[in-house]
Amino acid sequence: MKFSMDSFHHKYDTDETKLTVNGRDFRLLIPSSLDGFIDPGNLYHDFPLWAKVWEASLVLADWVAHMKPDPEKRWLEIGSGLGLVGMTASTFGHHVTATEHNPDALAFARANAHINGCSNLKIEPLDWHQPKLEGMFDVIVGSEVAYRETDFKPLRTLFKTFLNPDGEIILTSAMRKINMLFYGEMQKYFNIKAQKKTLRSDEETMDILLCKMTPK
Repeated sequence: MKFSMDSFHHKYDTDETKLTVNGRDFRLLIPSSLDGFIDPGNLYHDFPLWAKVWEASLVLADWVAHMKPDPEKRWLEIGSGLGLVGMTASTFGHHVTATEHNPDALAFARANAHINGCSNLKIEPLDWHQPKLEGMFDVIVGSEVAYRETDFKPLRTLFKTFLNPDGEIILTSAMRKINMLFYGEMQKYFNIKAQKKTLRSDEETMDILLCKMTPK
């Protein structure tokens, strides 16, 4: 079904925020309220974590914006959320497919790609537990992808299935316990190089971990 901005605005109430990545300005539509995406009987069931721009996404977007594009390489973004990283990658010349499982997140990612003129960005649904994609990828990127230990095995299987043998995975995340457990598990199967990036604002300072992973 073809995406329609009219249908999108009919279904969703939105606010707009603006971000600049490596000199490129992006407009991002975000939900005006989370109420319509939360199950009042179970606040932790499918909580709309996709509905904000996480600090780790800012770090990853800046990183990919500074990577030299290679038209021969295929990129896959997992857990694209509102779409910032995929849009950034596409804008700076990378051949990328952005993916999400949540249908509302997919709608916002497509709307944001539309208003930012990212017509070359492919946006596709992807269930990590039953992944269906065409072909292999040279680079897989994602920010804040591990929130539960039950995510670990599906992610490892996804990486094994869709990453080219000489490919690279680039992930960013806050330095939380679950992320340290995730990278500890991935270290059994991948060579990992990690570096700390620090985001500073008037209100706070936050450390973000950027990890590059290659198959062992």
